[in-house]
Amino acid sequence: MNRYDRTTGDVGNIMSLEHVNLTVPNQNTALSFYCRALGLTRDPIIDFGTHNLWINAGDEQFHLPTGPAQIIRGVIGLVVPDLAQLAARLTRAKKGLADTKFAFKVHVNHIMVTCPWGNRIRCHSPAGFNGMNLGMPYIELDVANGTAKSISDFYSRVFKAPVMERKAACSIQIGTRQTITFKESRREQKPYDGHHIAIYLADFSGPHTQLEKMNLITEESDANQYRFEMICNRKGKPVYQIEHEVRSLHHPLHGRSLVNRNANQSFFNYRKGFDFHS
Repeated sequence: MNRYDRTTGDVGNIMSLEHVNLTVPNQNTALSFYCRALGLTRDPIIDFGTHNLWINAGDEQFHLPTGPAQIIRGVIGLVVPDLAQLAARLTRAKKGLADTKFAFKVHVNHIMVTCPWGNRIRCHSPAGFNGMNLGMPYIELDVANGTAKSISDFYSRVFKAPVMERKAACSIQIGTRQTITFKESRREQKPYDGHHIAIYLADFSGPHTQLEKMNLITEESDANQYRFEMICNRKGKPVYQIEHEVRSLHHPLHGRSLVNRNANQSFFNYRKGFDFHS
């Protein structure tokens, strides 16, 4: 008799959640928040000048092109090396971000942070995140009542992703240490504003074939990328709208050298308490 549940070692087709893309009205404010307050670093490889920031968080990124503020309908999870240092940076950043929605609250085992435009970021220490010292382990999205089961079925059926179902919620397993969780909420659902989540697939063509049959492909970007933005039930009825930028493992940005990724080595952690912005 097999003593082990071998399914616990399975990794689904979605290999990684690589970035969250949110447009922001002001690049300087974004730089102050994501680098000065959160302690993250700007990606030096691709320089978009003054109209787009790529902010590194371990293996993941925030992409922040200029535009009307986009708000994720839920919470972004972020692991940082040291919560005490984060709290100190957030405190120092309050003055410079005073005229925005920036706020934070320190809890027993995490810090809940609100970005200058209202996005919520739940910050954790590395403990309990499968070896992740810095990164984006999860995104939690609020969805309408009665939709979690259909969303679970969609990712399982189309993307062959392992899914953990709970009461009024489901978590989509991504690689070995990331999830996207959809939680039913009685709160009124805000209209979708165009933000997106980028994912990498091992089987790139299989989901494309199914999405194409359902007429859900919204962009054929290039040979190694496409997009869709509607999650539907088996009858084709839309249940949730969120754009995924879907990439193959042959995408030129997959597996590239990760430069300037370690917040432990950033200037803001190197000199505790020193703030050259003040």
